[in-house]
Amino acid sequence: MKVFKKNVKKERVIVYVDGFNLYFGMTSKYKNTKWLDLYSLSKSLLKSNQILEEVRYYTAMISNNDAKVKRQVSYVDALKNSGVTITLGHYKKKKKHCRSCESTWFTYEEKMTDVNISVDLIKHAMEDRYDAAMLISGDSDLVPPINAVHSSFQKKRVFVAFPPNRANDDVRRVAKGYFTIGRKTLIANQFSSTINLTNGKTLTKPKDWL
Repeated sequence: MKVFKKNVKKERVIVYVDGFNLYFGMTSKYKNTKWLDLYSLSKSLLKSNQILEEVRYYTAMISNNDAKVKRQVSYVDALKNSGVTITLGHYKKKKKHCRSCESTWFTYEEKMTDVNISVDLIKHAMEDRYDAAMLISGDSDLVPPINAVHSSFQKKRVFVAFPPNRANDDVRRVAKGYFTIGRKTLIANQFSSTINLTNGKTLTKPKDWL
């Protein structure tokens, strides 16, 4: 006698990646993980009852170092080619001043990433685009939007995949599930050294990332 299994509705997941938080977290421990395939990584982190709806990557394009700019552009192009949605913030020059020594210098800061993620988490919940949101970040600035989703949409949840060295107690307390992405997972989900883009061009893994 045949046994028919009931069709079980899979949990729809959108992955939200805090680019700088992930980059500095994983490279603080593992230097050879920069050429990371986020779409492949996201699929590998899902359970069998989940389905990947979209991977969204939030970053700012740097501007203060030509070599770094070139590497970042290549990486963003690789992500786009794999189907990842890119949302850009700003990379702003900021003047610093030391009152003790009267020295003045300039630094660069990433702006808008946490705001862009926050807006999308809530907006996409309102549009019913996910059942669960996977947040790849350890930034405590994202606690308010996580709370907003849970309080306004009781059937939805935000769970967190912490980058290495980025686990955060405030985020842990509000997340509906969390874990840390390990070295083996990062290594197993790297892009190929050479990528053929859909426009016919070829990307090569930056030499400094080998």
